[in-house]
Amino acid sequence: MNLLSYIIVFSLIGGLLSLSLAMILLLNKKLSQSFAKHAMPFAAGALLAAVFLDLFAEGLEHNSPDTIMMAALIGILLFFMAERFIRWFHHHHQHGQKSPAVPLLIIGDTVHNLLDGVAIAAAFMISIPTGIITTLAVAAHEIPQEVGEFGILLSKGMSRRRVIFVNIFSSLVATAAAIATYFIGQTETLPLGVVFGLSAGFLLYVALSDIIPSLHENHNKKTLFDWEPVFLVLGVVVVGVAGHLVHGFIG
Repeated sequence: MNLLSYIIVFSLIGGLLSLSLAMILLLNKKLSQSFAKHAMPFAAGALLAAVFLDLFAEGLEHNSPDTIMMAALIGILLFFMAERFIRWFHHHHQHGQKSPAVPLLIIGDTVHNLLDGVAIAAAFMISIPTGIITTLAVAAHEIPQEVGEFGILLSKGMSRRRVIFVNIFSSLVATAAAIATYFIGQTETLPLGVVFGLSAGFLLYVALSDIIPSLHENHNKKTLFDWEPVFLVLGVVVVGVAGHLVHGFIG
């Protein structure tokens, strides 16, 4: 397969894998809660490892540190502005709408999928092993998020068929964004380091401002030890080791 084929296939796999597992977990509430409790810290560690051990490390071999770091900063700021707009949209439409959470969730999930597509494509443009690791890290983050969103949309009265259709359409946005990123990255007008840095910034923002704060909020303050930090470190180790092994097998 050529590079574009890898990008299309794995961006589809990432989205469909997340959706499939989310639907399976949704059928078992106890299993879903247990999975989300352990998958969230693992996803945070996986995303951090994908950024620092793959996206930054290999991106710096192709572009200057200034380019990569500036693009990462811009990526963080863009994600912050997007999230701020979504929160404003939610507050602005709280009055006069029966279920503002439904359009908000769909818009937010679509934006996240778009940025996931950018990150996956950028990783594959560094190398195929980096792309595979990033896809797995993104999927690990998306699965518990999809479970939560499925539950909310169903509780708002949407049918299962419509929820599945909406989420399939939203996940396809990741593939469209990945393809667009590939073609943009092939042009000489845009340095490839900008794409790498932006995707690293997106993943960093998700891990540090979304997942990790939620882990602190849900932590039982009466106990000093719990398994969440262990799974976070495990996410870093698994992605780090897997990345090393995959790089060894795929030149």
